[in-house]
This record gives sequence, structure tokens and C-alpha cells, in this order.
Amino acid sequence: MTSAAEVRPRGPGGETLATTLRRLSGAQKGAAGAPAYSRFVNRKLGRLLAALAFHAGLTPNAVTAISALFTASAIALLALVSPSWGLGLVVTGCLVVGYAFDAADGQLARLRGGGSPAGEWLDHMADAVKISSLHLAVVVGLYRSEAVERGPLLLVPLGYCVVAAVLFFATMLNEALRAQHNAATRAQPSSARPSVLRSLLVVPTDYGLLCLVFLTWGLPAVFFPAYTALFLATGAYLGLASVKWFSEMDGLAR
Repeated sequence: MTSAAEVRPRGPGGETLATTLRRLSGAQKGAAGAPAYSRFVNRKLGRLLAALAFHAGLTPNAVTAISALFTASAIALLALVSPSWGLGLVVTGCLVVGYAFDAADGQLARLRGGGSPAGEWLDHMADAVKISSLHLAVVVGLYRSEAVERGPLLLVPLGYCVVAAVLFFATMLNEALRAQHNAATRAQPSSARPSVLRSLLVVPTDYGLLCLVFLTWGLPAVFFPAYTALFLATGAYLGLASVKWFSEMDGLAR
């Protein structure tokens, strides 16, 4: 009789999906600065997708492309289709799946023995495009549908676009400067247990939480205040963090 273990799906080298998932669990990047959704939900979704992609023979660049396709679909729908509950569900689904695949490409690269500079470049370029274009799509969608009054309120998503782009750039720049000066980076594994409290405190800056806010896209009276609150929280975080980061960068030269 064939045992259960013998009929499990097997990938490269005869490895089972469960074994792949266990390998990924032991090879995660440091999570010291990751907010709650990204850390506790999206990373696990990405791990599963990375394992499935590994067994399907996909490359990290292919996974990045899948992520970009889901996210671009959501952005196009926001800009071109009038707000509704159904649209909010579809947009949120596309954004959540796109974000999960975004977490999967790096994990898949580690499974395959390490990523490449070209792959990392492609991943960050896709992130940079989505971070800005998502908020621009909100402006276009709100303006076309007149879901909010045309005027100063439309400055909120424009401001959010600036804050999100600067925060992303600062995060990448911090990592590059730390690596250049042989200081610890977030990408390096750490034996210290990341703070759960910190992950909860910085959750307003979480891209994953922003994705979920679009569930209310069909009800502007709920969506816009929630979206504005995330913008203000992210802006405050960027302001406070910039002071800390400048001090840290000043210390690297010493």
C-alpha cells in the first residue's frame, strides 16, 4: 500500500510542499520594523505562494510580474470605474493578492539559492510604481465620480502620494547607507525576537491595512475619513522617523 507521504505533491528534488514551507519558515528576513499586517498576515501568505511557485517552477521575476498584474488591475479599476461595494471587494482582493505575491518573490529567490541584482531592481521598481500610482488613482476615481467635493479634499490623496513615495525612498536609502557603512540592515536575519507592540503601533503605516480600507470604497463617507486618518498617521510617522534616521545616518560617519 502506498503511504500518505508518498502521494504528497513533490517539487524539485522530490521535496514536499510541507518541507518547502518549513525551509522558508527558517529563512525569513528580520522583522524588527514590520507593521502587524505585513508581519503576521502578508508574510505568511507570501510564504505559501512562494512555496507553490517553487513547486510550479516559476522564477522570482515571474512572481513579481504576477504581483504587478494584480496591483495594476486594482489601480485601473479605481481610476476608471465608479465606486461601489462590489468594486471595493474586487479592488481589495486584487491589492491583497498583489501584496502577497510581492512578499513571495524574495522568499522564492531565497529558496532558489539567492536573488539577483536585476531581480531586486525589478521588485523595487514595481513597488515604487504602485506606491505612487495607487493614490493618484484615488484622486482620479474620486474626481470622476464626484464621491467627495471637488476642491481641497482632493489634496489628501495627492499628499498621501508624496508621503508614501518619500517613505519608500527613505526606507531604501537607509538600507543602502547602512550596508555601505557595514551597519546592520533590516534584511539581515536577527536572533532577537521582534517587538509585537512595535508592530501594532506602526500598523497605520502598513500598506496591507491601506489595502483593506478599500473594502469601504463604495461608501465614501466611511472610506474618505479612514483613508485620511491613515494619511495623517503615516505623515506623522515619517516626520518623527526622519529625525531619528537623520541622527542614525549622522552616527554612521563617526
